[in-house]
Amino acid sequence: MKRRTLLKTIASITTGTILSPTILQASPVHLSEQKEHNGISDREYWVSLLSKMATPILENISKGELQKNMPMPLSPSYDSRGAAVGYLEAFGRLIAGIAPWLTLPDDESTEGQLRKKFKKQILLGIQHGVDPNSPDYFAWRGKASQPLVDAAFLVQGLLRAPDALWHPLPSTVKEQLITELKLLRRVKPYESNWLLFAAMTETFLYYVGEECDRERIDHAVHRFDKDWYVGDGWYSDGARFSFDHYNAYVIHSLLVEVLQHNITAGAEYQEMYDRAYKRMQRYAHHVERMISPEGYPLVVGRSSTYRNAAFQSLASVALDGKLPADISKGQVRAGLTAVLKHTYKKDPFDSLGWLHIGYVGDRQQDLGDSYTNAGSLYMASLSFLPLGLPATDDFWTCAPEKWTSQKVFDGDPFPKDYVVSY
Repeated sequence: MKRRTLLKTIASITTGTILSPTILQASPVHLSEQKEHNGISDREYWVSLLSKMATPILENISKGELQKNMPMPLSPSYDSRGAAVGYLEAFGRLIAGIAPWLTLPDDESTEGQLRKKFKKQILLGIQHGVDPNSPDYFAWRGKASQPLVDAAFLVQGLLRAPDALWHPLPSTVKEQLITELKLLRRVKPYESNWLLFAAMTETFLYYVGEECDRERIDHAVHRFDKDWYVGDGWYSDGARFSFDHYNAYVIHSLLVEVLQHNITAGAEYQEMYDRAYKRMQRYAHHVERMISPEGYPLVVGRSSTYRNAAFQSLASVALDGKLPADISKGQVRAGLTAVLKHTYKKDPFDSLGWLHIGYVGDRQQDLGDSYTNAGSLYMASLSFLPLGLPATDDFWTCAPEKWTSQKVFDGDPFPKDYVVSY
C-alpha cells in the first residue's frame, strides 16, 4: 500500500469519520484467499481499526478531557456501581491490548509515527488518571469494587510494554499509581476470575520493587491451577463452569502473565507457568476452530459486547511465536482478519468514534450486562496483540491460508482433534 493511501486511511479514522464500506466490510467469502483486502494489507487494516478505536480515548485523556467528552451510556440493566468507573475501564482495557504494538522501535513510517503519538498520549493519560487534581482522575477510591478490575488491565498493559509505558513516567506519577494500587487492597475479590485481578495488581507491585501481598497472588494461581481447571484447556470461572469466553477475556492471559512475572519468587511459579501456558495453547486450538468457514466468530455467553476480545488467547500465543504445531501463522492471521471484518462491517462507532454497546451496528443495546457501560467495550483491543510483531515478521508476510473450518467444509485435509491433559 502506498504511503499516501495509508495516510488517508488513518486520517479518516483519527478524525472520527467512518471508513468506507469497501474498507470495513467483507463479503462472506474465503478471505484467506486474498493477500490484500480492498487495497490495504492485513496489518494495515488492523492498525487502522485499532487506531480508530484508540483515538477518541487517547486524544481526550492526553488533554485531561476524557471525562468531559466521552459519553457514558449504560446497559438497560446496569447496576449501582456508578458510571464514573467507566473511564478507567476504557483506558485500562485499551492499554492492555495496544501495549505490545507500542514496544516496537520508533521509525519514520506512518505506522511508526502513529505509535509514537499514542505512546506520548498514554503517558500523559496515566498522569491525568492518577492525579487527584486532574479532571480525569479515575474513580479509584469510591465504594465500587470495579476499579480493581480495570487497574489490573492497566498494569497488564504496563507489564506488556514497560520500556514504553512505565519507565518513562515521572517518579511522582509512578508513586501516585503505586499508592492507588495499594489502596485497592480494600476490595475483596469474588471467588472467580476476580481473584486474578487482585493477583495482577500485586504482581505489578512486585515487579516494580514494592512489597506485595503474596497471599492475593498465591490464592488466585492455586485456585486456577488446581481447583478450577476442568481439563482440555478450559477453566471454570469459580466453582461452576460456564460456557462463555471468560477463559479468553481474563483467565488464560492473566494467569499466564501473573505466573511469568513471579517466576523469580520461587520454583513453584515456574512449574505452574509451564502448565498454564500449555493449557492456553490448547485453548487456542479450540478458539481457532470457533471461526466459521465464512469468518464469523462464535458469539456465546455473557459479555458478548467485548466482541473480538474472545480471541485474546489465540492472539497471545501468536504474539509469542508459540502457536500449536498444527496451526499456521497464515491461517491465524487470515482467520482473525476475517473476524474483525465481520465484527466491524456495520461500523459499531458513533459519529464521534466511540464504540456502541452491542456486537455489530447500534441496535443491540440490550446485549449489555448489568456491569456494561461504554468503557467496558474496549476489551475489544485484546485481540490486536500480534501487532507487537514487527511488520517484517512471518506472521504478517506469509501467505494467508485457510483456517480449520474452511479446510473442513472445502473437503481439504485437516488435523484430527483429541483431548489433551496437562
